[in-house]
Amino acid sequence: MTNLEEIEKLLGIKFNNTELLRIALTHKSWAVENKISDHNERLEFLGDSVLAVVVAEYLYKKFPYKDEGSLSKLRSVLVSKSQLAKWGKQIGLGRFVLISKAEEITGGRRKDSIIAGVFEAILGAIYLDKGIEACKKFLTEKFFILLSDVEIQDYKSLLQEIAQKKFKTLPEYVIVKEVGPDHDKEFDCIVRIGERLLGHGKGKTKKQAQQNAAKEAIEVLKKLSLHS
Repeated sequence: MTNLEEIEKLLGIKFNNTELLRIALTHKSWAVENKISDHNERLEFLGDSVLAVVVAEYLYKKFPYKDEGSLSKLRSVLVSKSQLAKWGKQIGLGRFVLISKAEEITGGRRKDSIIAGVFEAILGAIYLDKGIEACKKFLTEKFFILLSDVEIQDYKSLLQEIAQKKFKTLPEYVIVKEVGPDHDKEFDCIVRIGERLLGHGKGKTKKQAQQNAAKEAIEVLKKLSLHS
C-alpha cells in the first residue's frame, strides 16, 4: 500500500481526511482488480475544474498587460495533460499510484495520462479537504514558480504566429516514424511551412515531438532572418 505520510511530506500538505488522498492515488484499474468501488476519476474531474480556475486567476494577476488570446494560450499549456504529467513526474508521483498488475507491466507509473490524472485528483482532494486557498498555495509555491520555463515551451503557438505573419499560412506537422513498444514509444516529427522543411524533433509523445520540431524551425527562421 502507498505510504500516505511520505506523500504528504512530498506535497507539503497534511490532510485532515487522508482517505481523500488515498482515493486520489487509486487508479481505476487497481479498484477493478481489487473489487472496490472507490477510485480517482471523480476527484480528477473536480481537480480539473479547480485547476482551470486557479490558473486563470493566477495568469490574470501575473500578466496584467497580456491580452485574452495570449492568456488563453498560456493557460492551455499549464492545464495540458503533458504539463501536469511533467510536474507529477518531477515530484515522483508515479511511485505512489495504486495501479493494477497489468498497468504495472505496461509501464503505467510512467504514463502521462495516469500521472496527469493523479495530479488533478490530488488537487481535487486538496480542495475538498482544505479549500481553494490551499490549492492556490500548493500550485503557486510548487509549480507556478516554473512558469517562465513553461511559457517558452509552447513553440507550436509561437511558430504558428510567425508562419501566419511571415508566410500567410500554417505549419504542417508530419510524424514520419514511431519507434519502440506501445508503453515506451519515441516519435519522430518534421514540420514544413509550405514546401520548405524547417524543423525536425523527437519525443515520447506526438505533442512533444511536434514541440521540438517547432523549436528547431523557429531557430532556423531566426538564422534566416539574420542573414537576409
